[in-house]
Amino acid sequence: MVTLLLDSTRLEVVLSATERALAFRKGNVIVERETIAKVQLIDDPWTWLRGIQSPGTRFPGVVAIGTWKSVNGVDFVVVRRHLPGVVLDLEGHPEFQRVLLTTRHGLALVQALQVDAGEHPADVVTLATAAISTQPEAAPADSARPTRARAPKPKPAAKPATA
Repeated sequence: MVTLLLDSTRLEVVLSATERALAFRKGNVIVERETIAKVQLIDDPWTWLRGIQSPGTRFPGVVAIGTWKSVNGVDFVVVRRHLPGVVLDLEGHPEFQRVLLTTRHGLALVQALQVDAGEHPADVVTLATAAISTQPEAAPADSARPTRARAPKPKPAAKPATA
């Protein structure tokens, strides 16, 4: 599984040595944050494959990794088994129009992209969980305990005086 690192300017898809070999790539995939146009969570990344691998490796239903070329552009793909994933649509990226990844951390990626990350790259799961407060917020002192308005008790009727 790929590791996703995010800082204030870029997202880095860190590939293992095996993944680099299967993708026929020498290094990781770098995506500038400003080029990310849209992020989508998907159930089945296999249905999102378009074009042919060039270069890349594909064993249907098992793994698809590398560069996929189609009429619509060039995609970078890392898909394993039938697991959920994420699609990043890119605008202005020098190499790819789309990045398609199988990851358990798709929701964390979406949340982390909404957070202003620091100067140093950090794992998207760490960024997303740090952005979500796990401490319940304290209620204001005035509203700590609801009060009910009570109706005043009726006063007993005065007895008429006898003369």
